Amino acid sequence: MPEPYDVITMGRIGVDIYPLQTGVPLAQVETFGKFLGGSPSNVAVAAARLGRRTAVITRTGQDAFGDYLHQALGEFGVDDRWVGAVAEYPTPVTFCEIFPPDDFPLYFYRQPKAPDLEIHSDELDLDAVRAARVFWMTGTGLCAEPSRTATLTALRARGTTAPPGADGHPRATVFDLDWRPMFWGEEDDGAARAHYREALAHATVAVGNLDECEIATGEREPHAAARALLDTGPELAVVKQGPEGVLAVHRDGTTAEIPPLPVDVVNGLGAGDAFGGALCHGLLAGWDTAHIMRYANAAGAIVASRLACSSAMPFPHEVERALTEGTAGAATETAGVAEPPGTPAPPGVAGPTGATP
Repeated sequence: MPEPYDVITMGRIGVDIYPLQTGVPLAQVETFGKFLGGSPSNVAVAAARLGRRTAVITRTGQDAFGDYLHQALGEFGVDDRWVGAVAEYPTPVTFCEIFPPDDFPLYFYRQPKAPDLEIHSDELDLDAVRAARVFWMTGTGLCAEPSRTATLTALRARGTTAPPGADGHPRATVFDLDWRPMFWGEEDDGAARAHYREALAHATVAVGNLDECEIATGEREPHAAARALLDTGPELAVVKQGPEGVLAVHRDGTTAEIPPLPVDVVNGLGAGDAFGGALCHGLLAGWDTAHIMRYANAAGAIVASRLACSSAMPFPHEVERALTEGTAGAATETAGVAEPPGTPAPPGVAGPTGATP
């Protein structure tokens, strides 16, 4: 059997059309850059930048933007063998506005349906999913069929794997709560919570901000939310708290509360995905929880100091330098990782927020 992937992610992909001007309303922007986007895809890029062998399970349109995404994944070192094309739907694009330090509105174009929601269970390579050392999925993958059933099928396959560490390598199944109400159509919060709880039963790590934790568990106070997440099945709960930093609670009683890393914010979008890739890296390395959170915070802060998302993901020496210097740049304030659209992000790198398209 081929060597297992370090990280396989599953879910969104698209093209980010980002302004190359900051502090300018979208209507007045004259120049844009084109980047690979989609939170799970960016997490795969972030982990690849840190030296991990990664792949993504997703779908594009059968169009020029889909061709671009294949090209970009290859350039970033992410295996695209499970990135198929759906002829019926165009590749999604996302625009944003950039108003540092904490206002980054997003405009999603995923109609009539995004191809990445057309992943079918019978198309999955469940042997590869089962063998991956880290499998990363998101709440958006649960918002519509057939993606919902396919995502749960992949999670159930993970449930048949050997316990973490049985093959000599750390293993994890990560659920990025990634709550985006605009993707859920007519389903209400109660229906979403039921789907979330079904997925959480198969996860070993749950990651979410306070809004996402409330959708998943009904709890908003950080420690209560972490305990509620652990009660649904995971071994590790990571709760982002904006300016209060990140809280991580392990089932064994270990707790880590890590403050934000100071940085001058350029664009908070993508910082959460850098955090996610670094979280995967730290889990694979077998680091203690506090060290993983510090490392991931530093990775997120670095991306917050840059304009782009996927192409801004840091290399190991950059993260180590930020940790050594205690800042991701010449900082005058803490970084703002943007919350989901419609919720302004307060200053402070707190972990993955899922705000990246």
